[in-house]
Amino acid sequence: MTVSADIKKLERHFVPGDFTISDWASLEPLFRNLADRPLHSRGDLEQWMRDISEVEAVVSEDACWRQIRMTCDTTDKSLEDAFTYFCMEIQPKLQPYADMLNRRLIDSPFSRELDDQKYYTYLRTVRKNIDLFREENIPLQAELSVMQQQYGAIAGKMTVEVGGQEYTLQQAGKFLESHDRNLREEVYRKIQDRRQQDKQAMHDLYSQLVQKRDQVAKNAGFANYRDYKFVELGRFDYTKEDCFQFHEAVKLHVLPLIEKIYEKKKQKLGLDTLRPWDTEAEPEGTEPLKPFATGNELYEKSVKCFEQLNPFFADCLRKMKEMNHFDLESRKGKAPGGYNCPLTESGAPFIFMNAAGQMSDVTTMVHEGGHAVHSFLAHQLELSAFKEYPMEIAEVASMAMELFSMYHWEAFFGDAAELKRAKEHQLERTITIFPWIAIIDKFQHWVYENPQHTVEERTEKWMSILNEFSTKSIDFTGLDEYRRISWQRQLHLFEVPFYYIEYGIAQLGAIGLWMQYRQHPKQALDNYIAALSLGGTKTLPELYKAAGLKFDLSPDHIKTLMAFTAKEMEAL
Repeated sequence: MTVSADIKKLERHFVPGDFTISDWASLEPLFRNLADRPLHSRGDLEQWMRDISEVEAVVSEDACWRQIRMTCDTTDKSLEDAFTYFCMEIQPKLQPYADMLNRRLIDSPFSRELDDQKYYTYLRTVRKNIDLFREENIPLQAELSVMQQQYGAIAGKMTVEVGGQEYTLQQAGKFLESHDRNLREEVYRKIQDRRQQDKQAMHDLYSQLVQKRDQVAKNAGFANYRDYKFVELGRFDYTKEDCFQFHEAVKLHVLPLIEKIYEKKKQKLGLDTLRPWDTEAEPEGTEPLKPFATGNELYEKSVKCFEQLNPFFADCLRKMKEMNHFDLESRKGKAPGGYNCPLTESGAPFIFMNAAGQMSDVTTMVHEGGHAVHSFLAHQLELSAFKEYPMEIAEVASMAMELFSMYHWEAFFGDAAELKRAKEHQLERTITIFPWIAIIDKFQHWVYENPQHTVEERTEKWMSILNEFSTKSIDFTGLDEYRRISWQRQLHLFEVPFYYIEYGIAQLGAIGLWMQYRQHPKQALDNYIAALSLGGTKTLPELYKAAGLKFDLSPDHIKTLMAFTAKEMEAL
């Protein structure tokens, strides 16, 4: 199929061309029109749906820019206020209208005439939203939107001093690659001690979030927030039992591989015991990988790499650069983490990250680049709702890109030995991320099944789950104080609850596509593009099928994929 990154901002036909959202009063007439407009035919209904889609794109993009600007600079109060204003004054007034329009659509006699193939997943989601809607949850959800962002504000202020210079925690991470073991330990402890300073603030914030989320679930008639969230996230194709099966499969088939990885690391470093500050290190005489120095160099090299893989992928990044849709380098006052934010009206998304010149930044960039390509491919779909694809396929887009792009990392590593090390690092990461995914997911199941827990009970449960999935190859003696709050570094727990198992499910899909790529590169990329171009217009198993994959969380399937990955690592 022919694809192009020459993306055009959506034309407005219903919303005035010069319209911008200032307050609810400016926006309400558009919703009133949609709520009151007579619908006399299927044609009327479909035009009405296109107009809803247009308004959704305008509102979504406005909200996204408020969040982007705030995360780029957490020190500017006016940016935080603009975001809070949207959450507290606009979003709550939108929700009753959204519910009213959903009901109009489902109740319309003409909705029976809509093509099942085209609208099935959309109408399924609309019905789900109607089932979940509760008037009394509107203020709670507004408060949650604001509270969740406090995590970035707390974490964004965290810095440490190394050698008389101040670094964000992301920037300080590069010292963990040093071959000076004393320096590594010193920096590791400084980072952990800095987290300790805010552990109570993080505990308090999380406890409040759990209580509010539990209330939202109870208001909607659910036993707990986990059950509510499974429905809200549209997990139509797997259950909590599948998640538990995934946790067990990780213990059975992934942990043994991880033991081997860390045993090898210990021998390579010539150590008797491997400590947590040793896992990223290189032996004496081997310099840490330095794939780039500046954010701009990271961008340029990523374009070069994507160009080799598929020129369309590189064009997507160029288009974003042209639109100034990147903020790549780590700095004080910037929220932690990295994301690709789809911009429904503009079409070209925004990539935000905290690059500090490390190998892991290359992985983040190509990962978010995969998300960006997905945004471009879905932009041509007719309705905004069609572009809302399940996260379990969204993360296949990003994780498969990490594995595909690996074969074109000469852009970052001119030296063959360095390139080999980079690939080893990538494959190790592909495997070592699985236990953390299982830990975070299992922890959340417990947290929301037991919402009245105390901080002490939470800590005890966290430690028990952490130990269940921890490798015996790393010695954590004397570090329990740090480990007790290690969950607090995971942004998802605070900002996007229950969004984490998706990474595990998608990593399985990504490894499946990588297996295809090793045999038939062109076919694998064609399958990748075909699946991502469908957006959210098909069910999850159908999207996987379009990518030439099987949607399967069984231990046997995971065993097969791990065996392939282990073989590829040995071949390196």
